[in-house]
Amino acid sequence: MPPTPSPHPSPGIELVRDFSLEMTGKDNAALAEATGAVPPGTRINVTFLGNENLSMRLAAAVAVRAAGFEPIPHISARRLASVAELDEFLQALTGDARVHEVFAVGGDPASPLGPFPDALSLITSGRLQAHGISAVAIGGYPEGHPDIDEATLWEAMEAKSKALQEAGLDGSIITQFGFDTAPVLSWLQELRRRGIWYPVRIGVPGPAGIKRLLTYARRFGVSSSAGIAHKYGFSLANLLGTAGPDRFITDLAAALDPAVHGEVGLHFYTFGGLQATAHWVAEFEAGP
Repeated sequence: MPPTPSPHPSPGIELVRDFSLEMTGKDNAALAEATGAVPPGTRINVTFLGNENLSMRLAAAVAVRAAGFEPIPHISARRLASVAELDEFLQALTGDARVHEVFAVGGDPASPLGPFPDALSLITSGRLQAHGISAVAIGGYPEGHPDIDEATLWEAMEAKSKALQEAGLDGSIITQFGFDTAPVLSWLQELRRRGIWYPVRIGVPGPAGIKRLLTYARRFGVSSSAGIAHKYGFSLANLLGTAGPDRFITDLAAALDPAVHGEVGLHFYTFGGLQATAHWVAEFEAGP
């Protein structure tokens, strides 16, 4: 039975509507379990990880489409060995999974495996449009990147934005997850000051076990449980429980100004917990 809506809704309720989710090529079973809890048509990103292959990524995108959701496959530029590999993947995605939009990222390898060193090279290759892709999401880093300085990040953002316009592709931005609203708001303001007005989905960690959350967070500069607790808003007495991003979302929604920050939504990094995240969103919308 769905939660009963609160008569005094949180300022974050509007922000969580039309949320998007993320899954890996290994999460098909989790997707099946979550299908009844996730609103039809929800955008679900499918990752492009090094321990997955084309068939796994394709099967996940097909499963997303078959379940009534919108698959947004990631394409990791540096993991592609050739143009032929990109073409094979795109042909399969646009055929079997009826994909219209992808998320172009550089990827983790220190050296490219093939001809694509970054997301910009994917956008300018012409291969996306050749296979019927009409929209491309690109990455944003409000709290910085561990391996790329801020000036370079902004140069890349401006170059990708310009390339999307020149290619006639619709654009959007999905950010890495964070724990603090202040850098998110500052980053959004700077993005708009630079004339980039694409819709932005702010990355948010879904309700995840604290140990798992801490493991992921260390990759992005927040290395202590005390630091996580301070920014994320949960009690250190409950470190073995589950944290939800209530405070982050409520604070962010209260501070957003469309005239300054533009169109903003949320993208949940689920850490495999698709069903838990969907249930959490429903409960959040219902209010306390």
